[in-house]
Amino acid sequence: MKFYLPLTAIIALVLVLGFKFLQQEKIPVETTMQRVEQQLKAMAQANTDVTRYPRSTNKDGSLATVTSDDWTSGFFPGSLWYMYDYTKDRNWEKMARNWTAGLAKEQFNKTTHDLGFMLYCSFGNGYRLTRDPAYRDILIEGAKSLMSRFDERTGAIRSWDFNKEVWQFPVIIDNMMNLEMLYWASKETGDPIYAAVATQHAITTLNNHFRPDFSSYHVIDYDTVSGKARIKQTHQGYADASAWARGQAWGLYGFTVAYRETKDERFLKHAQGIAEFFINHKNMPSDKVPYWDFDAPSRPDLPRDASAAAIAASGLLELSGYSGAKGEAYKSAATQMLSTLATPAYLAKPKSNNNFVLMHCTGHMPNNSEVDVPLNYADYYFIEGMLRLERMNKGLKPTYN
Repeated sequence: MKFYLPLTAIIALVLVLGFKFLQQEKIPVETTMQRVEQQLKAMAQANTDVTRYPRSTNKDGSLATVTSDDWTSGFFPGSLWYMYDYTKDRNWEKMARNWTAGLAKEQFNKTTHDLGFMLYCSFGNGYRLTRDPAYRDILIEGAKSLMSRFDERTGAIRSWDFNKEVWQFPVIIDNMMNLEMLYWASKETGDPIYAAVATQHAITTLNNHFRPDFSSYHVIDYDTVSGKARIKQTHQGYADASAWARGQAWGLYGFTVAYRETKDERFLKHAQGIAEFFINHKNMPSDKVPYWDFDAPSRPDLPRDASAAAIAASGLLELSGYSGAKGEAYKSAATQMLSTLATPAYLAKPKSNNNFVLMHCTGHMPNNSEVDVPLNYADYYFIEGMLRLERMNKGLKPTYN
């Protein structure tokens, strides 16, 4: 299904359905989370194989599921853990445990950089909420596996293993999101090596991935002998020099976490620079849900990416707490993003959308893959953002793993 939503329609929709919440900088969290609960429960009930993880919708409209070794496998279990966090209902804990269990073998997976997504979103939230010692052991082993991909010459954790005829040591901006598990491992074990690797990766990314305006390349390929950057590309964006929306969101969120864990002012300044680029970009729609790439040529049906908005909103909420006077603008922008995502323009009706929460995400536009579909990570970060905003509006600090 194509999604045609001109700018004028977006503005009208926001005015009619969401503007009162934007004015108050509040979102109807309770009613929105009721919808989230309906969708997650329907998804779990419709899929009895807890080793096939809901990821998206296929082109024929059917549910797209993946096995535990897919980079997105941890997001649906993570969403279930967030629902347990929100409701304190032990039925959600049981459901989350059932869906998390099948991911355990990925703790030994040394072929991927995405173990933070796979394990920390699932077992990480589970450990935070239950203190199950088995979850702790899995996370520490997973951190060791992730560390195996670090190379001292490049000062980075390798991302992909494919396309070896072109890339020697590719590192993608998404990898910033997997550092949180390493920081956790150092705190949990008392061994500083995990945090040291995470910080070095963040510094390397800061030095090489970003342009002067704080926009990011997607992929930097490093020379394995000199350790220097040799190729700069935007693999999933419109062009190498363009700003792929989800990539900007990954960077914003990732450097915010890096600052939280290190208190290194370089990371704070960088996160704030990315935030300013993101929320104030001339091509950002008025409802703050970006097109899939900020520099893609404009056309009436240019796809949005609700996942980029959800990730950025959650990151902005945390960043607002570290940013003094700037923080209000970041919180306001995040609130507007979440407000728009909570309207019927993006929030799915009960038992529609293959039981995913959000509509209108873009996965890999250049490959015509997952365009204008739901994505499990959009749901995860939307739920996380809603829970963070609720706590902040109550005068509480957001919860982190």
